[in-house]
Amino acid sequence: MTNDLASNACDLLNNIRSKGPLVWNFSNFVSMDIAANALLAIGASPAMAHAKEEANDFSQICKAINGALTINIGTFDPYWQECAKEAAKQASQNEVPWVLDPVGAGASKFRNQNVEELMKFKPTILRGNGSEIMAVAGIAGGGKGVDSTSSSNEALDAAKSIATMNNIIVAVTGETDYVTDGKKTYSISGGHEMMTKVTATGCALTCLIGAAIAVGEDKLLSTASMIGIYGLAGEMASKVAKGPGSLRMHLIDNLSNLNSKQVMENVNIKDV
Repeated sequence: MTNDLASNACDLLNNIRSKGPLVWNFSNFVSMDIAANALLAIGASPAMAHAKEEANDFSQICKAINGALTINIGTFDPYWQECAKEAAKQASQNEVPWVLDPVGAGASKFRNQNVEELMKFKPTILRGNGSEIMAVAGIAGGGKGVDSTSSSNEALDAAKSIATMNNIIVAVTGETDYVTDGKKTYSISGGHEMMTKVTATGCALTCLIGAAIAVGEDKLLSTASMIGIYGLAGEMASKVAKGPGSLRMHLIDNLSNLNSKQVMENVNIKDV
């Protein structure tokens, strides 16, 4: 990684820890626990607030203290869908940065409808696996629920298309991760295959990206840096974990214990 990119990743981690940004999350039932704990471990302040009646209040708080919103459609029902739409609307109106995680996009008409309606409110970041990003782009790629059957490499063109057409940033995660605004693209390598055996690790990453864009001015590079930091934490966890259960524990520990030297020497981000 170049010195500039390494320095940015270090600065991002330090800024999150010093500023403790509020990240307001519409995370799903499966991911709430690991997402909240990941945010706390890295130094952010999670709020798992899903009520439609709170959307205005939380958007105003985020605006006042430079927080961010994340929305994950993984376990939506019709009421939760309406709550999320109101949150996205309020965030957009109040210029609060927000992340959309289109979990299982392409698997059902209801999920596709959720994505279509939420995209109208212009998320700052769209983050998904290869199949999800291809589904959002309307490209035939298939998918099986929340697991990806398309690689991140296959989905890169779709990511660039979505970014360009919607003037947003798209992060597609997989064996190699990519973050693009349609003009500039970063690739990130890291993480470990065992992370795919722990439910909601991707959902937790979405919430951590919320923390990144709350404190980072360059949203594209901040997103890439957080993916790199998270991948490094997972890679380090895999070296001492005896299986998925202990990996989860060590992942959270490493998010808390990572230092600048480790980030500088091991996070691998490239400008492609």
